[in-house]
Amino acid sequence: MSTHYESLPLPALYPDAFKVPVPDVAVGRHVTPRKPGVFIRRGPAAETAVPDADLSEAPAGVHRELITGQFGLVPPWVKSASDAKLRSTKLVNARCETVTTSNNFREAWLGARRCIVPMMAFFEDDFRSGKAVPTRIARVDGQPMGVAGLWERWSGVGGDVIISFTLLTVNANSHALMSRYQQPGSEKRMPAILNEGAYDAWLTVHPEKAREFMRACPANWLLANPVEK
Repeated sequence: MSTHYESLPLPALYPDAFKVPVPDVAVGRHVTPRKPGVFIRRGPAAETAVPDADLSEAPAGVHRELITGQFGLVPPWVKSASDAKLRSTKLVNARCETVTTSNNFREAWLGARRCIVPMMAFFEDDFRSGKAVPTRIARVDGQPMGVAGLWERWSGVGGDVIISFTLLTVNANSHALMSRYQQPGSEKRMPAILNEGAYDAWLTVHPEKAREFMRACPANWLLANPVEK
């Protein structure tokens, strides 16, 4: 599971890499469950979803909106804020294979509440030495990456509102790099890293087409380094 990632260190990277304004709320460098992070969604001025959008070309006129939210999705059916806190820590990742059948993520997926989570790197544990070694995984070229995600808006009876998001993950059992990490004997997973040219298409295609974006990033695009404590 990808439960820890590194946000963008410089405000200028948001407009440069994702064509959105800088965040209006300070975001910590390290984002972990229930901590605030930012995500990009289709804004209100965006055009209607395009069913047959080419994955390599972004539809014209799509408005991207940068939103601050909690890392760890809160499903709309959760009854109380206290229950939301308990559940959200376990819902920081969504398996792409089961989003249409999971009660936690089904409404967000079918409702096209898809988003892009900007990050510089994500962290996984390497157990090959017999103990967990935190490892930072980033792009080889040092540029920010946009990870596919889902977002939700939860409203409580007392007027409480929680905006939250989760990272979509894909199987990495056969991945040349990511198969080395996470608990031995467990299924290997990795975030669904999007191609820059597909950002707007990901935000606008119909749910039936969205699965086509759920691909493992090539291993030679990524660089892994143990974290020095």
